[in-house]
Amino acid sequence: MHTVAVIALDGVIPFDLSTPIEVFSRTRLPGGRAAYRVRVCAASAEVDAGAFTLRAPWPLAALAEADTIIVPGTADPTAPVPEEVLDALREAAGRGTRIASICVGAFVLAATGLLDGLRATTHWSAADLLAAVHPAVEVDPGVLYVDNGQLLTSAGAAAGLDLCLHMIRRDLGSAVAADAARLSVMPLEREGGQAQFIVHDQPPAPRGSVLEPLMRWMEDNARRELTLDELAVRSGMSVRTLNRRFREQTGTSPLQWLHRARIRQAQHLLETTAHPVERIATQVGFGSPTAFRERFKRLTGTSPHAYRRTFRTQQAP
Repeated sequence: MHTVAVIALDGVIPFDLSTPIEVFSRTRLPGGRAAYRVRVCAASAEVDAGAFTLRAPWPLAALAEADTIIVPGTADPTAPVPEEVLDALREAAGRGTRIASICVGAFVLAATGLLDGLRATTHWSAADLLAAVHPAVEVDPGVLYVDNGQLLTSAGAAAGLDLCLHMIRRDLGSAVAADAARLSVMPLEREGGQAQFIVHDQPPAPRGSVLEPLMRWMEDNARRELTLDELAVRSGMSVRTLNRRFREQTGTSPLQWLHRARIRQAQHLLETTAHPVERIATQVGFGSPTAFRERFKRLTGTSPHAYRRTFRTQQAP
């Protein structure tokens, strides 16, 4: 039987810990037999899980018998990881054991060095931090999970479910995975990625910056067809100087910043109104619904219609 070991570290996030326990322990083969044996392992006798303390029934040495190891996230992803845990993960990887992280558990996996040179993901709010702390890891904040074969990482919270179902399908096929998804009241595949959940705040200009009034004006006039020449005239700068100042202070170009502002306004309208997508495209300044849909999908990873189904907050008249 396939053995799944879940590591419980101090500060473990209970949701991340319980997700693989529940999903794998309830998975059944066509004849009704259990498909997985699940073991919770820890480096110490007691583990602080925030709201409660838990006793893991298996020591860290049990990782040696695991076919899959799951690393849940912890409340402080930058907290030092016990060296014995890092060594155990490296040794398991050397044996060919599959290792997966949930949410900010990617920080633990990255601390082993195993993710160096690989694409990985984590909760979107921690993606920049992961990239900064572990620059050798190629962090993709827009996806629900990344499968590198032996090493897998997932985004936050419910994305751990997506990853577990993906591994079940990889191990046992779509039929068994579909049954596991039904038990979890989850679709086997969710439309779109993590990008649709990201709050896209604009990179701010320093208070008092010469760009601050221009940015406010751009947001207020986003529905108009604004050109780089017009923005340069409005700012009292040359096009070349405007581009340079924008990149210095926001990390992007004026037109890219404008596109992001328009998409953010569109997200608000999709969430709070019943306006047709075509009308919203015009309201936020896109020349055509097609251009709007393409830009929206590029930034959020999903379509305007799918975004509305997920995030609609009220029924508008």
